[in-house]
Amino acid sequence: MGPFDQVTERQQDVYDFIRDKIRSRGYGPTVREIAEHFKIRSPNGVVCHLKALEKKGFITRVANRSRAIQLAGDPLGGRGLPLAGQIAAGVLHEAIEQDEELDLGEMFDANDRDLFALEVSGESMIEDQIADGDYVIVRRQSTARKGQTVVALTDENEATLKRWFPEKNRIRLEPANSSMKPIYVKNAKILGVLVGVVRKVG
Repeated sequence: MGPFDQVTERQQDVYDFIRDKIRSRGYGPTVREIAEHFKIRSPNGVVCHLKALEKKGFITRVANRSRAIQLAGDPLGGRGLPLAGQIAAGVLHEAIEQDEELDLGEMFDANDRDLFALEVSGESMIEDQIADGDYVIVRRQSTARKGQTVVALTDENEATLKRWFPEKNRIRLEPANSSMKPIYVKNAKILGVLVGVVRKVG
């Protein structure tokens, strides 16, 4: 008997959705996201599935916290950080997600659920020693100080790695490359702030 023999097909679908969300972006879905994905009209319907999965030992939930659904045990294998995809350090690119893990050993706390990794694409942050192909370690947060390097998401769902400069009626996303011009946007959402850079040499 496999581990999922004791769950219904819908419960397994919900579990797979939770697992994919955790591995692709580093945290689990909300009840609303699950309801929308499976077209479940009532949040109570989702909660019933979650309670069943929790009772059977497949997930854990933390009361009174959003995004508090986790896989039972360590879904990221203890030492890895979720590799959330590629981030543009150049022109804007559509944000993508992928199902991989970046093993950084003891350099960063892999149990810190607010950390995730992105592979850099482009040369716009080269003067901050962030090159094409490097990995940046990002702390998930929605605010930043002026001048901090952030992962920003525009209204067009395009993500980029730039220095953050809010201005009066716009936001300036400043590259660290003197040959490139800043990007100006009306609105942008901060997904996280840069905390480290990892480069593989040789």
